Amino acid sequence: MATLPSQTTSPQTLPESISESSQSYGKPASRGGLPETIKLEGNKSLTLTPENLLVNDLTAKKSNRSCSFAGFGASAAPATQTIPLYNVLWVELAGQTLVIDYAKYTAKHRVEPAKLVYNVNDPDTTDVRTWADTLLTKAYGPAKRCKRAKVLVNPHAGPGGAEKKWRNDCQPLFEAARMPIDVVLTTYSGQASELTQELDVDAFDTIVTCSGDGLAYEVFNGLGNRPDAQQALQKIAVSHIPCGSGNAMSCNLYGTYRPSLAALAIIKGVETPLDLVSITQGDRRTLSFLSQALGVVAESDLATEHLRWMGGARFTYGFLVRIFQKKCYPCDLAVKVEIQDKQGVKEHYKRKMSTASAANLGIADAPRPDSDMAPAQPGSRQGLPPLKYGTINDPLPEGWELISHDKLGNFYCGNMAYMAADANFFSAACANDGLMDLVCVDGDVSVASQLSMLMSVESGKFFDNPLVSYKKISAYRIIPRNQKDGYISIDGEKVPFEPFQAEIHQGLGKVISKSGGYEAAGPADWDKITIGNRIMA
Repeated sequence: MATLPSQTTSPQTLPESISESSQSYGKPASRGGLPETIKLEGNKSLTLTPENLLVNDLTAKKSNRSCSFAGFGASAAPATQTIPLYNVLWVELAGQTLVIDYAKYTAKHRVEPAKLVYNVNDPDTTDVRTWADTLLTKAYGPAKRCKRAKVLVNPHAGPGGAEKKWRNDCQPLFEAARMPIDVVLTTYSGQASELTQELDVDAFDTIVTCSGDGLAYEVFNGLGNRPDAQQALQKIAVSHIPCGSGNAMSCNLYGTYRPSLAALAIIKGVETPLDLVSITQGDRRTLSFLSQALGVVAESDLATEHLRWMGGARFTYGFLVRIFQKKCYPCDLAVKVEIQDKQGVKEHYKRKMSTASAANLGIADAPRPDSDMAPAQPGSRQGLPPLKYGTINDPLPEGWELISHDKLGNFYCGNMAYMAADANFFSAACANDGLMDLVCVDGDVSVASQLSMLMSVESGKFFDNPLVSYKKISAYRIIPRNQKDGYISIDGEKVPFEPFQAEIHQGLGKVISKSGGYEAAGPADWDKITIGNRIMA
């Protein structure tokens, strides 16, 4: 993952304070020409380090009284305060007043905006302005400042409360970061898709979905239904404030399901190309950004819709009920496999991670040799890219073999790693490698083995479980059989129980990510040197 301003909150040792005789108030002290410390009146100073802003108030040390920081009450403030650069939202010098907005932790998993306000008495504020500009530049790194956000809030998402989470936890942070925002509360299913079909994508940098994963599904498909679909999908980034039962998008892109932490990650995040998957079913073509499922996972999700009040626990409940039934889901399956074995998958993942750096943020992985994607030209009216393998209604593509599976328990294909906060099913998933991750598990294994697999998801050992088949693929066709009705899930949304075909488009979409990729840890021991690595070296 690329290197961005650190979020560490570990204590830092302050540099030795600069004597008043050697430094005028309001002017920075420098090391090697770089202004690092600015000394302010009243024995206060601000020091810029590679990862933190250090706030030092010698007056408070001596008197143990509260500092004159705006936003603090009468209680004593710490003499030394460490603010990660990642948490700095805005810096400005207005006349003789220096204002620093930042995200302050008020609980372990919650931040809210706070301010530092100082008077600069020196009439020449040039050096102070330079220092402030340097702080703001370092605080944002490669991230775009003042992202223009179209915010879509689904008040009925998951257990409810999305509007309150947006208003209380997220909007104040966006405003402190000087982000222009336009908010719409959705009132019916499909409205987000309609809005994005007509949206002026040049007027915004990101569409922020405040919901579960369903609203993002609508947004991607709304953009995909436009006459200029390719340009729109590659122009505007989709981001996510977690407010639903399933908050997979936020877990993958920001490493959290907490609304305020996701908001901070969007503020400081970078545009990242995202693979999207075309699904053809009947005469329909839709886009998938997250996953496709048939079997126990699909049923555990879709058959428990009436239990949304349980939040994420409903998925676990649904899964346990079905594994005790030892259900199987017979189907015919044809897959375009690109990497067959788990060791090959780990080596592929390692190669992708080794090329991740700040230098290539916002740039998709090198296109696969058979990729159908090319950057959309400005002003072009290209719809979705052509389907390389046709639709579900076409003959089986050349070289594909349809194989019968009589005892399939779970067919699960993922484009992201986390499917929920505690469910890293696709640990080798990459944001834009042009490949899907396919997991298949038989349904006739023992209940004890099924429970062991469930526990291995939370422990990070699911990938290496011998009962789990894990492949990297680029396309597939699946045909359910011997069932009148059942559940098929596309990004958590129920679709007709009919045959469908899928193929991936490398880097077709765009998202805001925290660090240029997914936050998942990857398969266990992926970073260890293997025989294959040695041969390739």
